[in-house]
Amino acid sequence: MDFKCSHVNLWREALSAYPARIESLNKLDLVSLDAFYRQQLPLLLRSRSPSPHITKSELSQLMKWKLTRGKWRPRLMDFVSSLDEAVVETASQKAFGALPDISKAVSELVVLKGVGPATASAILAAYAPEIAPFMSDEAMEAVLGSSKDYSSKQYLLLVEKLQTKAKELSTDAESFTPSDVERALWSSAIAAKLRYAQSQPKNSSQKGSKRRRKH
Repeated sequence: MDFKCSHVNLWREALSAYPARIESLNKLDLVSLDAFYRQQLPLLLRSRSPSPHITKSELSQLMKWKLTRGKWRPRLMDFVSSLDEAVVETASQKAFGALPDISKAVSELVVLKGVGPATASAILAAYAPEIAPFMSDEAMEAVLGSSKDYSSKQYLLLVEKLQTKAKELSTDAESFTPSDVERALWSSAIAAKLRYAQSQPKNSSQKGSKRRRKH
């Protein structure tokens, strides 16, 4: 989807297709991990008011969701496993308390080993989707033209553009959050990849396969 597109119905269709796109990837546990991240985790975080925070086990599940939906990096899981429970809770509590100052919120989270701006964005998006979107490869590509720079500076630029787009798409009858915009972009990108894969001819036999050599 072109990020400049202003047709609300197209954005709505892409967002509505998100669950189906998740299923279409056929990745182990992704459907349940996504349900945890989008539905269960936000409720858990908010239920801890006035001192909302994320636990180490929840951060581990969040990281598993992030890596399964995107690119798997096992070392990040190892880093999260080595974190201290109290440190995770304190850092996340400070981060949530810093909102809507996203820059400060991110800085409170990246002190955790294995947590960079992208993972920090996932934590913030789970707690405040109306403010902070997830920093996905697909959103970065669609909005900024590249997903190679995962700095806090780039995330803040992404946030600004997704917040603006969310306001542009929202009406009195229907509202979009920056996180909705990110999911719509992700859904659209996955659909495009699937269409491309399906358009490629399937070879019934491997061309150019070499005959077995006799020794």
